[in-house]
Amino acid sequence: MSFEDPTIIVALDFSEAGAALALARRLDPAQCRVKVGLELFSAEGPAIVRTLQGLGFSVFLDLKFHDIPNTVASACARAADLGVWMVNVHALGGARMLAAARQAIPAGGPRLIGVTILTSHGPEDLAALGLGDSSERVRGLSVLCREAGLDGVVCSPREAHELQDLRAGGFVLVTPGIRPEGAPPDDQRRTRTIREALAAGADYLVVGRPVTRAPDPSAALAACLAEARGAPRPVLFDT
Repeated sequence: MSFEDPTIIVALDFSEAGAALALARRLDPAQCRVKVGLELFSAEGPAIVRTLQGLGFSVFLDLKFHDIPNTVASACARAADLGVWMVNVHALGGARMLAAARQAIPAGGPRLIGVTILTSHGPEDLAALGLGDSSERVRGLSVLCREAGLDGVVCSPREAHELQDLRAGGFVLVTPGIRPEGAPPDDQRRTRTIREALAAGADYLVVGRPVTRAPDPSAALAACLAEARGAPRPVLFDT
């Protein structure tokens, strides 16, 4: 991956199209991709994806599909019809659901990645859910996703360094809730800075409020990219 393949994904966490598009028009689609999540997609539907694509952006459709295998497969097929760059499913849906999702996306279609454990969950949240140690659970779910043929996983940068052996062959790590140096964590619990996430082995970084709520989003994105360019990267031995 190089900077011709943008590392930063800007999270368009807005409640309606006007605000999302106003922000998107202040960004360069050659420097970032954008993420459309549950709130924006629920408000605007597929039309917002098509409009962003018309502006030149590659879209990560972040809906975290989690249902019976047939339903998830159908949803993934519709996402592929939209021409999105990336779509995700929840790894806790299990092996049969993951396999069905994989089979529903044609060759050359969107990248399919699995969500492991949400970065808003702290140790007490995981204990209450019976999920135990986050690192152990994230690794188990990541292995499940790789075995099902998915293209990568969403994980905390705190776990990314433990998944480097899974990255061979193009399996990617997407880390949400990333903050530039000095930015507040907001409601993220298991996060890291841009430099720390890339040093840990993340491939794509989802950045939201530090860009979308900045007085000058373009300048904030440029600062994120500068921090990314200065970050050390682990050596990946492709086997």
